Amino acid sequence: MKNSVPKKINVVALFLPEMKELLKQKDFNNLKLLLKDINSIDLAECWRHLEPLEKILVFKLLGTKKAVEVFEDLRFQEQSYILSNLENAEAAQVINAMAPDERADLFKGLPEKIVKKLFNLINHEEAQDLRRLLVYKEGTAGSIMTTEFVELRRDMTARQAILSIQENLRAEYRENIYSLFVTDENHKLIGSVSLQDLLKAPPDILIKDIMERADVVKMDAQTDIKDASRQFQKYELLDAPVVDKDNILLGIITVDDIVDIIEKQATTDIYEIGKMDPKGGEIISYARATVGDLVKRRAGWLILLLIFDFLTGTVLKTFEHTLSSVVALAFFIPMLLDTGGNAGAQTSITIIRGMATGDVNVKNIFKVIKLELSSALLMGLIVGIVAFGRAFLLQKDFSLAIVVGLTMLFIAILAIATGITLPLFSKRVGLDPAALAGPITTSIVDVVGLIIYFKVAQIFIPALRF
Repeated sequence: MKNSVPKKINVVALFLPEMKELLKQKDFNNLKLLLKDINSIDLAECWRHLEPLEKILVFKLLGTKKAVEVFEDLRFQEQSYILSNLENAEAAQVINAMAPDERADLFKGLPEKIVKKLFNLINHEEAQDLRRLLVYKEGTAGSIMTTEFVELRRDMTARQAILSIQENLRAEYRENIYSLFVTDENHKLIGSVSLQDLLKAPPDILIKDIMERADVVKMDAQTDIKDASRQFQKYELLDAPVVDKDNILLGIITVDDIVDIIEKQATTDIYEIGKMDPKGGEIISYARATVGDLVKRRAGWLILLLIFDFLTGTVLKTFEHTLSSVVALAFFIPMLLDTGGNAGAQTSITIIRGMATGDVNVKNIFKVIKLELSSALLMGLIVGIVAFGRAFLLQKDFSLAIVVGLTMLFIAILAIATGITLPLFSKRVGLDPAALAGPITTSIVDVVGLIIYFKVAQIFIPALRF
């Protein structure tokens, strides 16, 4: 009997028809009972299948806690639509209950007029907290931290610390607790205690006797989120404290925040290498995408690269006499340019990845360049010999084979040098290295490679010396 792999159940398909039917019948009591049994993330996933009015009706039937959970999992456009169609009191209830970091993310994308209106709806404490979070520049540790955390004193006992946690955590607190942070009377960070260690500790032991130093894992609020991600990976952190220049504890970053950042950054890099608008790391979902969405995200770069590649035709036109004199030269153009493009793409992607992980930095840049150029020379010799053999077997012309082999050597070196230079240059001038990789490297290699090819041909083929 063959082993069968169970198919993934489409949860949305199980409850969506019933939801639709209850909405049609206006049976809101039974619909409310149904909604209680549906996971928040599944509700958010099915949101696009609902009509505009249905979305508001369903949202209003959710309890506050679930409504906030669903709201935080929706796309920004859906969040804006809901806020625009709720009464002020209902909108205030949702916003006040949101996690601080999620609320800050929402406000950053809203028009100023709506932001002012919503600020008047939330309570004073939450408004102050929100203003503090909105100060931090996008892409910094401060911009993704949450201000919901547990603060302990070093002279507490383990029993007192546990009671403090129970007393101070709000009912709607939804961050996972991994660590408790120890501060002095001025809220300056002095250490941390894992929740597991606290629960295992004798009740009367002092916090100062079980806490660990937090110097290694803490990060400044202005730290770049890419550096923060590397710190989480290096030390295998579940959370990390965020401090200001005076070491005052401002908030914490949890691993789920970092996972979101890593996923967005990886998506951004992939789309930029493929020369598409990354749109802040938003994944292209074929379930939601339209023809217009795809065209907007792809057409710009495609047209720019097309214009750049006009140069290839110009080069071919310039060397028209060379091609007409030795038609066989045309046979090897695709092989030479494709190999060069592949070599350049390999190098640029390796460099970009190394820069993202911290493996390529200012300290070792010359070592990296030396290593890549040495490999370029060796790989150029290898592919040059292969290209020489292919050309000789095809045309039985030694001079032509020499031209093809030497050109392949030069193009391989050119491609790898370009693959190194473009990411480093873009980083130097403040651009995203991924934005100049892949197709741009290929375009440069195409144009310059053709010029090299025809110039080498004019040197080694007697018929072209004029």
